[in-house]
Amino acid sequence: MATDSVYRATDFTLDEATNSPYPGIPTTCDGAEAVVWVETHISQGSGAYPITSSTTMGGGFNHAVANGETNLWGDPLLFFEPESEHSAATFCEGFAVAGGRVTNFTSGQGLVLMKEVLYTISGKRLPVVFNIGARALTSHSLNVHAGHDDVMSVADCGWGVLFGRNAQEAGDLCLIARRTAEASQTPFFNVQDGFLTTHTVESARLIEPEFMKEYIGRPEEKLMNLMDPSSPLMSGVVQNQDSYMKGKIAQRWYYDQVAPALMDAFEVFYQNTGRRYDMVGSYRCEDAEFILVGIGSYMETAQITIDFLREKRGIKAGCLNLYCFRPFPARQIVNALKDCKAFAVLERMDDPLSTTGNHLTREIKAAFCDAVTGQNGQERIERVPMIYSGSAGLGSRDVRPGDINAIFDNMIEEGQDYFCVGIKHPLAISSDDDPDLRPPHAFSMRGHSVGGFGSVTTNKVIATIAGQVFGKDVQAYPKYGSEKKGLPTTYYLTIADTHIYSHSELEYVDLAVLNDTNALFNGNPLKGMVDGGAIFMQSSYGNPADVWARIPEAHKKTIREKQIHIYYIDMVSIAREVATASDLQMRMQGIVLLGAFLKLTPYREMSGMDDEGVYAGVEKALRKYFGKRGEQVVQDNLTCVKRGYSEIQEVPPELMLTGMNGKVQLR
Repeated sequence: MATDSVYRATDFTLDEATNSPYPGIPTTCDGAEAVVWVETHISQGSGAYPITSSTTMGGGFNHAVANGETNLWGDPLLFFEPESEHSAATFCEGFAVAGGRVTNFTSGQGLVLMKEVLYTISGKRLPVVFNIGARALTSHSLNVHAGHDDVMSVADCGWGVLFGRNAQEAGDLCLIARRTAEASQTPFFNVQDGFLTTHTVESARLIEPEFMKEYIGRPEEKLMNLMDPSSPLMSGVVQNQDSYMKGKIAQRWYYDQVAPALMDAFEVFYQNTGRRYDMVGSYRCEDAEFILVGIGSYMETAQITIDFLREKRGIKAGCLNLYCFRPFPARQIVNALKDCKAFAVLERMDDPLSTTGNHLTREIKAAFCDAVTGQNGQERIERVPMIYSGSAGLGSRDVRPGDINAIFDNMIEEGQDYFCVGIKHPLAISSDDDPDLRPPHAFSMRGHSVGGFGSVTTNKVIATIAGQVFGKDVQAYPKYGSEKKGLPTTYYLTIADTHIYSHSELEYVDLAVLNDTNALFNGNPLKGMVDGGAIFMQSSYGNPADVWARIPEAHKKTIREKQIHIYYIDMVSIAREVATASDLQMRMQGIVLLGAFLKLTPYREMSGMDDEGVYAGVEKALRKYFGKRGEQVVQDNLTCVKRGYSEIQEVPPELMLTGMNGKVQLR
């Protein structure tokens, strides 16, 4: 477990939240679920076409429709899936023109495909909210993972743009975007990183329905029906040289209302929930000499790395996260950065033909240009810090604390103007210092499996139990590609007593799970194992000597040196014996791990709960993920969990220290 991490309080304290009128409902969920929770309570309909990584948002809304759910005002929900994202946006336009409160869920190429319609939605002043799982665009190859080039490609469409770093912020900003949109008659994008946030299960507080009802208000009281024959008007007409420009420039009146409406929405939200948002989030920038600027999930990784840089390396470092990209917070950014020596802008995209940097970098440089001349509402400044720009995390490439270290080293050394991190390339910078920045006493697990084994879902179930039954802070996320089923997958879980900031693949793990033992021969699943850690693996052998004999010698050496414990069970046989539906035999292999988790970790004992209480919590979590398959499936999964708990075996340590000649090896 992590013991030497630098750690500071989260952005809002628990006291602030619990002392507020609406502190939130504690739960575990991913970013997609947080958004669906909001939209199914306040919207009337959704038009969406499924595209990874937004599919689970649309699926969640459609599930509510299928169950006959209504919104907070008793309106039945409607979901419409046309033949493309362009048509989905057009459906939303029509729904909003008729005075309905509507939403959409999309990503990547889907967002770009609907661009034509996005202009007409903003031009007609339709205050819709589209929820985006930001995804890398298909350029040199297809990638379904995180990138910001899709959002930046539509940043000129006249929409507000908010970015969340985690599941909590994705849900909160969804509600804030809706209030702001309707107050300013301007559509909004609510953006979160695809997979890295949409599919990462975290501890969060869902917004109370009572507050949503109060904060947003009844649709009929907030929205205008442009098709009402009793109140006729023109919308979307043809205009020539005599009129078009007048109408276009006149729309600036609406855009002037957006920033004040957003600030009001932030303030009212804070007063009621204790969770404070702003255009930008400044962290330890007051006396910082070097600052990192960015958007999205890796800015939480940056935040905890700032503490490390200050307290372990003595660097006056800070970071500036943008919650809002449109309207662009030029004055706030300049005020936060103007006194530092240098700052670096990190972006999840690359636009090589722009000689002045990627989108965010260009906008910040323009803001400083205005500040130098004292124009566009900026106070005149006498100097501009050194400005560096870089690319990171394209296609969900891992962004680590070591990468953040390298960026600050580059600024201090007055290095490359443009850089990238996380890959090997002539433009890449790197650092050998990649610290473990998990919270103190955190527990981390990394699993190696195959798509279709049910392991990723099991990881979510474990996170749900750790968070909702044992009261811990959790972060669980998968790593797989679009070709997932039948091919290797990796999944990660961290459990802690406090908020988990680092959004990086785990390099320090206490438990390695081998659902697929081929990982022992095709890679190094023991990488990053802590001393005294444990391995839990699938094995069809009952004799521990047979299990030990089939582990490659190189891994045996690591196991001995780090005094790693080995536990095993035949998950395949248990699933085959328990599953009453043949198509679930393969998927139920993964859920056996939950029983092993309860046996191998101290959380059950620490909770003081008896078996009945623990299994009641387990059954509730299983019902959340498998209840739609029927009661028998829930009970079959519960049986697998109980067998995993009772049938797990350990390879005796003395056996692992025995060499081929039967004698104990000296260490």
